[in-house]
Amino acid sequence: MTEKYKIYLSEDIRSRLINDAELFEFTRPDASVNLNGFLKELIINYFEQYRRDSEELLNGLVNDITSVRSIKSRDAAVLADRIISTYIRRDSDAPGGKAVITLTVSGESYNIIRTIENNMLQDRSLSGYLKDMFASYLSMPRSRREEIIFKDIYADIRRAIKEHKRLSLTSTSSELCFVVEPYLTAVSKEELCNYLLCRDVKTKKARTFRISRLRTPFVTSDTFEPDESFMEKMRSIALRRPHTASPDIHAVVRLTESGMRKFRLIVKNRPQVTKIDGDLYHFDWPEVQLEDYFRRFGKDAVVIRPASLKTRLKNYYGSALEEYEKS
Repeated sequence: MTEKYKIYLSEDIRSRLINDAELFEFTRPDASVNLNGFLKELIINYFEQYRRDSEELLNGLVNDITSVRSIKSRDAAVLADRIISTYIRRDSDAPGGKAVITLTVSGESYNIIRTIENNMLQDRSLSGYLKDMFASYLSMPRSRREEIIFKDIYADIRRAIKEHKRLSLTSTSSELCFVVEPYLTAVSKEELCNYLLCRDVKTKKARTFRISRLRTPFVTSDTFEPDESFMEKMRSIALRRPHTASPDIHAVVRLTESGMRKFRLIVKNRPQVTKIDGDLYHFDWPEVQLEDYFRRFGKDAVVIRPASLKTRLKNYYGSALEEYEKS
């Protein structure tokens, strides 16, 4: 069974949902963002938690009201619902205009919509209920939202870690299939994404995978004995930079005044400073990550050493110049 519904919400909520769908790589064959597929996954994975949290909030307000004042339970329930509508649901109507989306559901997502229609609405519309659900989802840090959208993958990873079982997995960032020993998960310092920290069975090297990019993880029957020294290494990576397990190098970068401002403002994957000596910034950080970060600085960041990192950035800007000169 397939059904279509019109959902009315603020432009801000619509825009942020599209951003999440794009970040979590919900795309169609033509590479366009698949918002409908993303929303179906959101509804399937978040409905039970949202329903439970909403009931706990309402029941908590009812209990607080009846304990403070001599009021009937029915009146307390009405008052509690009015408080939620006035001071909580109203906040989801962000400024910036209204938007409408067409939601097409089938299978499990259709069954959930029917459950909502038959049991959850009372004096509310389906559109209003889903708008509040989406606003509740967006109120959480992105790392928590990632856990919701990839709920099944997280469940497999947690089971593999708990039971010390190897994982077979693929990733959208590589065509290879990996077999790994999972040690822990960690959130990037900006709380944007979650990462699996593990050891590659074939190479015996540390690896990290962004969990939203994992596909078809399979918990094998093969077990492994956790290595405590390796676990300490993983914990250190988790605290500093869970997005990469590459070894550190020592680098020195000269920043202009504009570069220093950029360094303060560009926080995503920003490397930790070991020492500052005037306009010279010292880092002990993976080379590839330093290259990726300082590519955004142009002439405002010049690598002094090592030569390998300096060459990487020179080649990057040099190839860009060649392309501009051709055009």
